[in-house]
Amino acid sequence: MKVGAVIITMGNRPEELRALLDSVAKQDGDPVQVVVVGNGSPVPDVPEGVRTIELPENLGIPGGRNVGIEAFGPSGRDVDILLFLDDDGLLPNHDTAELCRQAFTADPKLGIVSFRIADPDTGVTQRRHVPRLRAADPMRSSRVTTFLGGANAVRTQVFAEVGGLPDEFFYAHEETDLAWRALDAGWMIDYRSDMVLYHPTTAPSRHAVYHRMVARNRVWLARRNLPALLVPVYLGVWMLLTLVRRPSRPALKAWFGGFREGWSTPCGPRRPMKWRTVWRLTRLGRPPVI
Repeated sequence: MKVGAVIITMGNRPEELRALLDSVAKQDGDPVQVVVVGNGSPVPDVPEGVRTIELPENLGIPGGRNVGIEAFGPSGRDVDILLFLDDDGLLPNHDTAELCRQAFTADPKLGIVSFRIADPDTGVTQRRHVPRLRAADPMRSSRVTTFLGGANAVRTQVFAEVGGLPDEFFYAHEETDLAWRALDAGWMIDYRSDMVLYHPTTAPSRHAVYHRMVARNRVWLARRNLPALLVPVYLGVWMLLTLVRRPSRPALKAWFGGFREGWSTPCGPRRPMKWRTVWRLTRLGRPPVI
């Protein structure tokens, strides 16, 4: 199976990007074809053979990744698998691409693989980086209902069937939107603890727009994908959880502002999932109300 990789960069981490590209080049098996997308910024110097695309403006994470997908032909059809890797990440093992080939070959219904993210210094995987509710043991691989955006592999046939990432999200929850559409189309998602991306431990709230976009996009996610009966349940649960976590006053103000924005702005096409998909999500341990 042919493997490609899409890496989004803002041009501000050239050393980390070069280390990542070196780790991709060292993967076992056939070479991984790489496209680096400069999201509104110039692309730093890259090794020969790495394709680059420089966008005149920042299209956001999903928009930039969609450009990278199309660089491999419509819906990425020139390759069978696409890796999506954060530009400050690193593949510590040389067999990751080969493990992806084996996983997708062995299971024709496997559409997406979520890698384990580990801190390069401590080896610790943050709980939020395990895409399931029972996240206490990051070393346990399992079927899951979503995946991690900067450390994953996607069968390109998934994009051909359900479309790409939602451009309008810009940042946050775009992975779950794609995951729900893929699951509704019959694909499966695996979390694999043996496929590792090293990434420094960070807090998502470091981004100035974090609270607003997380809230806005969660509303969009529900409006786009959930049966009408579940929309208020899902959003009510997340409002309650947000209040229980007691964010700071400025964070809470931004969150409620994003929540209102999510209701008052277009969210893209609405394609509610089938009720049998709701049941599948529930059996996988994460019903779409949380």
